[in-house]
Amino acid sequence: MRHRSTLFSSFIGLLLVLGLATGTPAQMSPHNSPPTADFQHIEQPLWLKALVTGGGLGLIGLELWWFVFSQPKGNR
Repeated sequence: MRHRSTLFSSFIGLLLVLGLATGTPAQMSPHNSPPTADFQHIEQPLWLKALVTGGGLGLIGLELWWFVFSQPKGNR
C-alpha cells in the first residue's frame, strides 16, 4: 500500500511540474519582429529533444528505483 501512495504522489508531482514548465516560456517574441541581439531562437533537432527527454526520464526512473523500490523487503 505504501508503494501505491508514494508512486501516486510522485506521479502527481511530475504532472504538476510538467504542467507549470510548459505554460511558462522564458521569453517569447513575435515571429514577425526582428531578432534582437539578446536572445536568438535556435531550433533543436527532434532526435536531440527526444534523446534529452528520454535521458531525463531514465534518470528520474533510476532515482525512483534506487530510493523507493530497491530497499530490502524486511525493512518495511
